[in-house]
Amino acid sequence: MNSFSIREIFVFGLCTYAMGAIACLVSWRRAELSRFLCCGFALAGSVFQGYTAVLGFLEGTPVQFSISSGVPLFQYSFSYDALAGFFNLTLAVVAAAASIYSVSYMKEFESKRNNGLFGFLYNLLLLSLTVVFTASNAFLFLIAWEVMALVAYGLVTFYHEDPETRRAGLLYIIMAHIDVGCLLLGFALLAQASGSTEFASFHAVQLSSGYQSAAFLLFFLGFGIKAGIIPFHIWLPAAHPVAPSNISALLSSIVIKTGIYGMARMFIDALGLLPVWSGVLVLILGVVSAVLGVLYALMEHDLKRLLAYHSIENIGIILMGLGSALIFRTTGHPQLAAVALIAALFHTLNHAIFKCLLFLGAGSVLHSTGTRNMEELGGLIRPMPVTAFYFLIGAVAISGLPPLNGFVSEWLTYQSLLSGYGATTGLTRVLFPIAGSMLALTGALAAACFVKAFAITFLALPRGEEAHRAQEAPASMLIGMGWLTAACVALGLGVTWFLPVFDALTGQLLGPKAGTNLVTANGLVLSAGTSHGGTVSTAVIGIGLLVLIALTALLFRIRKNKLARTQGPTWDCGLPGLLSENEYTATAFSKGLRMIFSALYQPRREIQAVFDVSPYYPKSIHFRSEIEPTFEKRLYAPVKNLIVWLSTKMWAVQAGSVHAYLAYIFITLVVLLLLVSRL
Repeated sequence: MNSFSIREIFVFGLCTYAMGAIACLVSWRRAELSRFLCCGFALAGSVFQGYTAVLGFLEGTPVQFSISSGVPLFQYSFSYDALAGFFNLTLAVVAAAASIYSVSYMKEFESKRNNGLFGFLYNLLLLSLTVVFTASNAFLFLIAWEVMALVAYGLVTFYHEDPETRRAGLLYIIMAHIDVGCLLLGFALLAQASGSTEFASFHAVQLSSGYQSAAFLLFFLGFGIKAGIIPFHIWLPAAHPVAPSNISALLSSIVIKTGIYGMARMFIDALGLLPVWSGVLVLILGVVSAVLGVLYALMEHDLKRLLAYHSIENIGIILMGLGSALIFRTTGHPQLAAVALIAALFHTLNHAIFKCLLFLGAGSVLHSTGTRNMEELGGLIRPMPVTAFYFLIGAVAISGLPPLNGFVSEWLTYQSLLSGYGATTGLTRVLFPIAGSMLALTGALAAACFVKAFAITFLALPRGEEAHRAQEAPASMLIGMGWLTAACVALGLGVTWFLPVFDALTGQLLGPKAGTNLVTANGLVLSAGTSHGGTVSTAVIGIGLLVLIALTALLFRIRKNKLARTQGPTWDCGLPGLLSENEYTATAFSKGLRMIFSALYQPRREIQAVFDVSPYYPKSIHFRSEIEPTFEKRLYAPVKNLIVWLSTKMWAVQAGSVHAYLAYIFITLVVLLLLVSRL
């Protein structure tokens, strides 16, 4: 397949997204037609882009082409290399699932919302994401980045009547414009040094250490805000829960991954060899984001906010791999750097898949019950068995348990961190085992969190009227989730078939083609790529689990046939019967950890008893527990107060007089002319 055909299919996919956006606007008065046009064009565009990514990997040669912008010195330049193809493939997988899911999910909008507007924004979001991943110059990249931010704002605030939604949208757009400002300054530094906005021209530039450090920090701040790393994460748990669930899935699975793409593109591909401290900074903030993200997730009872905090956790895990790759690259270990980069990017793909699955599962629960509060759910496995099974697969994958895909990428991250102890010296050497232990803690806490999420939501008895009315999700929603469930299993059991895809990517960015080196024993065993590293076989683990399940079922059947069975009431502690009031709650489940980490959470609780006749026999007891929003209170509230104070001081300057404003302009011009004349 020649490069022209790859370019042709790629452009056709872009046009499909554009036609979908326009078609939805044209048909905005016909809600059902808009719904099918939105999902149909989005699905077709994702299929084209996925096919293009596969062809790009098979071809192995970057495809580059340009379209005139009509503006001197600027053009719309695209480059379909291995890195762009990988992220575009990730986008295609989750976009296809979300689009299939949306066929039934968007039906609830028909009598309440404008499906035409939603479809326009939805297809435009996919279009802008595709351009972000394939733009080969800063001019086009920033245009697509800003379009993505504005379109995502429109989708986040789709339920704009809700004050919580409006506050979340405002916070999101403020943070989005801070990150684009940082990126603009970073690209300005590189463009000034290279004389061009093309990414390829950045490679040949020899930046001074000061300029390189400034560019790194600007890009890390800009891309870090979009990725949701701590302490720039505050927009993420606010915006993701209030958005429609299919949009929450895309925000968490792929939109925040644009930050990871930008870091990989700039830190490894554009800025050259960075100093060791830059990799250490990425690794440390990755550890902090992973641990704090999962700790805050454990305290959440809103199912979608819980998943949003887990996005912060998994971004932290990705940054652990990326930071390790930067350190290994600088210290002269390209093979270890390649393995660490594979761990980071493979976890990027895996997180996109299982987090999209979990958000779609949460959306099915919300669609069926009308609530995100786990305390009002329970027992949903009976009316929603398929959704419960899909959510369970996603929970196992995100917990890093074998043999699913989340286990593989976290295992590779562990191996990279363990290798760092012997490959580096000084304080950097000590950092790797600490990061490894924190990753182990993160994995344990994540497993505990999803025991809570699944058990409180789907097991036991229904707690509220909403759970009693629950019904299984419609067919298209189940198909979309089923596609992602199959991907979790396939990428876990068949990881040794997929890893060679990374050869082109690591070869392009770092030199060594490490993907194939991680596969041993004729494709049955996954290795760490080093002589002292470990090995594991997810296929053997999967077969072993199937054998154990089969033996358990056989023994149960034999025992059932040989022994008489009697039934009796379940032990209920002497109470009249098992009721929903006897169940474990989400609050009770997390209380132990809330006490252990009380220094972080600063928990507060309020107990109010209402008495009727006797002070010893309360009529009712109201209990309220909450934790302190540390970053919002300690970091962002003082900054906000300072800005408000400075704004009030500037009121005197804003007098409302046109003559005064003209005087300000005249004085400013005179000062600038004097400064220029002295240069």
